Amino acid sequence: TLAIVSGWNCPAADVAPLRVGVTPVFPPVIYKEAGKIVGVEADLANALGAELGRPVEFVELDWKDQIPALTEGRTDIIMSGMSITPARQLRVAFAKPYLTTGQMALVRREDAYRYALGFPSRPEGPIAVVKATTGDFLVQQEFTTAKRKEYSSSEAAAKALLKKRVNLFICDAPTIWWLAGLHEADGLVGVPFLLSQEQLAWGVSRTNTDLLDQVNRVQDKLRQEGRINRIIKHWIPLFQ
Repeated sequence: TLAIVSGWNCPAADVAPLRVGVTPVFPPVIYKEAGKIVGVEADLANALGAELGRPVEFVELDWKDQIPALTEGRTDIIMSGMSITPARQLRVAFAKPYLTTGQMALVRREDAYRYALGFPSRPEGPIAVVKATTGDFLVQQEFTTAKRKEYSSSEAAAKALLKKRVNLFICDAPTIWWLAGLHEADGLVGVPFLLSQEQLAWGVSRTNTDLLDQVNRVQDKLRQEGRINRIIKHWIPLFQ
């Protein structure tokens, strides 16, 4: 699945667009609202494009297609809440990390007492994951006896939790807090501790060293100006 959605417009029509690969199913990092791609990564992509003097084109992809699209030259950069992992580093050149986060669990409020003294080594019942994410990898590595159920988006996983098709959902902490707030009245809560520590970063082709250098320079500038922190705090008020 591939769709292109325009970002901000650059006045120079002959400038090559910055094709940004996104999977907009991880609010508030990257998601759709009223048909528009928004979130932390959307704002950061627009800031990056402005600094580079290139118009931004958001290329919407399934998560599993992000790295293939990059390596095949269909996108220029992945800005979709991607965590740095050793396996991904073999295929992607990562810019400097911009956020440290980790995996968390979303559960039904009636089951929250199960996690009062910590996270069990063998959680009961099926666990929801978004396929090929670090949440999925964590479940496979740490909870080897658990039954995994794969979903295409975090919202689909949350709905499965509400319908008691799964007992918990493991995903990036910002998304879990977002879903807990969105479904507070429905009885979903986040288990308030991290199951891992991860760094989010933008990925570019390993052969495109010029773009990687440019991206790192822009990121340094945005960080020194406080713009990265302001964008993150706008979307993730819990960010310190």
